Amino acid sequence: MGAVVEVKYFNTFILKKVNNTDEPVWNGSFGIPSDRGGYPVVTGITGDNNYNLEESRIRGGYNNTTVDFGVKAYLVDDNNAGNFRLSSLIYSGIFNSRTGINQTNVFSVGEEITKTADPSKGSVQKLYAEDSNLTIFQEDKVNRALIDKDAIYSAEGGGAVTNSNLVIGTIQQLPGEYGISKNPESFAVYGYNKYFTDRNSSVVLRLSGGSMQEISNTGMRDYFRDQFAFNSHLLGGYDIHNNQYVLSVQGDILSGVTYNKGHKTLSYDEQAQGWVSFFSYEPEQMLSVQNKYYTIKDGKVYEHYSTDVKRGSFYSSVVNAEVSTVFNPAPDNSKTFKTISYEGSNGWRIKSIISDPTGVDTQPDLSSITNFDRTTSIPSYYGGEYVDVRSEATCAITSNSTTVLLNSSDLVPVGSVLDSKTIVVPNNTTVTASSIVQGFVTASNVSSTTVTIVNVGYEIPVGTQVTGEGLSPNTQVVSYDSSTGVLVISEAASLFINTPLTFQNLISITVSATVPFVVDNTISFSLVATRSEYTTAFSTEYPPYPRYRAGFCRKENNYVANLINNSPASSGEIVFGNQMSGIKGYFATATFVTDKLTDPGGEKQLFMVASDYVINNGY
Repeated sequence: MGAVVEVKYFNTFILKKVNNTDEPVWNGSFGIPSDRGGYPVVTGITGDNNYNLEESRIRGGYNNTTVDFGVKAYLVDDNNAGNFRLSSLIYSGIFNSRTGINQTNVFSVGEEITKTADPSKGSVQKLYAEDSNLTIFQEDKVNRALIDKDAIYSAEGGGAVTNSNLVIGTIQQLPGEYGISKNPESFAVYGYNKYFTDRNSSVVLRLSGGSMQEISNTGMRDYFRDQFAFNSHLLGGYDIHNNQYVLSVQGDILSGVTYNKGHKTLSYDEQAQGWVSFFSYEPEQMLSVQNKYYTIKDGKVYEHYSTDVKRGSFYSSVVNAEVSTVFNPAPDNSKTFKTISYEGSNGWRIKSIISDPTGVDTQPDLSSITNFDRTTSIPSYYGGEYVDVRSEATCAITSNSTTVLLNSSDLVPVGSVLDSKTIVVPNNTTVTASSIVQGFVTASNVSSTTVTIVNVGYEIPVGTQVTGEGLSPNTQVVSYDSSTGVLVISEAASLFINTPLTFQNLISITVSATVPFVVDNTISFSLVATRSEYTTAFSTEYPPYPRYRAGFCRKENNYVANLINNSPASSGEIVFGNQMSGIKGYFATATFVTDKLTDPGGEKQLFMVASDYVINNGY
């Protein structure tokens, strides 16, 4: 039964305790768990009229110290609403791991702990501490401030650095109306050089020694202007392996929109003073550690320039390297480019050679067209290699089927096209299989002229020479029954089971269509096979036939090819297309690509490119 107990406020605390499942609630707070020294869980105490009392004096002793609120400091804040100071910096107390001092959560309002940059230059996006200087990147400005020092200026304007108890000294603006926009991810540093982008100004910058330079001006200003207009995620990093600043221009990663339908990753080289290469990979992060360059993709770390993978392999995908060059000699004259050559490694092919456009012409349907000359693609030294094999053989039997025996000592390459002057051969009939004629003994025999074989399902001409272990050199076929496999030979022999017997100068071919083969009639075969088809056609990568080249020819590591025109006729042209060699134009752009046939994944070097040309009259 409940009772009313009168207590004095100054001597006790009244604590209301109500069970909430298995944890006690003290005046609305769950309190400290019992395993951490808090109040134990007491069951059975529920209801609004149940209270706990606690002494206000320590240990409840007489005249012991009383628990009270102590001294309170009051601060009147006329503007107690929260505000965002995007252009300001604030610093906390010190942290010293050796002495155990950790005041990183101390922000004393009684001290001057804030520094504000020019608010009109946008928010602070990036801080970079270097020695005793702090570089502050705003959206539209780059600033520098001293750390633990300040600058004192004389009446004449000179300055001197002095020690101070200031953590952040005076903020000084660097020359140049550039900032980092809202792309702090574009920042990368190596030595004294700091690289970043200013999307608002459509430039890529290098900060070195207090001065900024537009590195996007080295022939790429228009390119970055177009790319930055539609892509908001600009990821930067430094490739310490090649000493290059790498910039990956990507779509908005928050919304997943990529306006340029694909990323653009490219690199800037200090030694070349320009942008030297595009890359196919799209990283999520880039970093260099101990002279090795790494990128992160889909949460996985990838090491670049590793010898354990093929060249051109990024994130388990292999791509071909591509180099574009422009031929522009005698720029005031129209020219005909006749040949193209290069010095370097085997394995480069020409993807395209295109001349300069002649302008826009209006068509009768009011559409417009731009005319330019172009050539067919040029295979690499290996890619354009081929053999031209032509042979003849007579039919050893009569057979109206897709299989026939031929009198020949050489196999017919698979893929060869059949032709005959005496037999009607369907168009485009090709050889699908070719093999020597060989049977296997099914049962051992001793000194006999009769043997049973398998694997030969057609008649063997009488007089065909037979070779095999246990046979005399001049053994010939007397008769053969293909239905039973019984073979009668001219000389007795002792043969063992599974002994192979080969019928000399006799081959079997299978063709793609039924042909009325007639004994002793001649069949012609022709085949043009490229290097990639050698194994299929000849069962070897090195067939014993002369090699020809449809692409680059080589002499002392100088690769040369003729240019074959592949352009449609345009208005006013007298000679065009394959009626002429070479292409016409004031300049020509050639795109070299590595092939997939020559040393896949190996090193391909390109030292020099050239083209032989003559001046023409423009027609």
